[in-house]
Amino acid sequence: MSASWAGSCTSPRSSPAPSTTRSFSRGTAWAFATRAITRDSLRIEKAYRSWGHDLGCEDSPLEAGLGFAVRFDKRAAFTGRDALLAQGEKPLTRRLLVFVLDDPEPLLYHDEPIWRDGVLVGRIASGAYGHTLGRSIGLGWVDHLDGVTDAFVTSGRWEIEIACERRDARAQLAPPYDPKSLRVRA
Repeated sequence: MSASWAGSCTSPRSSPAPSTTRSFSRGTAWAFATRAITRDSLRIEKAYRSWGHDLGCEDSPLEAGLGFAVRFDKRAAFTGRDALLAQGEKPLTRRLLVFVLDDPEPLLYHDEPIWRDGVLVGRIASGAYGHTLGRSIGLGWVDHLDGVTDAFVTSGRWEIEIACERRDARAQLAPPYDPKSLRVRA
């Protein structure tokens, strides 16, 4: 590929594949976008993690709050088992938390700074407006050298910085909507 095509409006490919030439009407594009926004809103309310947004290959299941999905008593050892067992023996210094804004107006998207008692402790990984709760919800990674314990999460003053303005928030480990999954199992 040469640099000469950079300013043009054509693709460096000779022609697109037939399956990619499907055109979308405005209505179809709007419906597709609406489904994606709805899905994100509902998953954030239940604190369902999204690979690539909230989780990556460098995050452990324990840090992400997914320890319940790891079976340590399997007959066959799995890669990383010993590392996870060692990590679980001491307080986790990094965790994925759920944040619910007190103010229903501002919107969370991603990468907003997270403050605890005036100290920058992390960033929002993904956020959306929770229509069931009537306010924005975010999943964010928080670091603290002494451990991100339950007491650390429930104490202190939490704020999320949105457009250079700090907004009060509530931090928690459980999903804000149906934390015991009673509605999911009904």
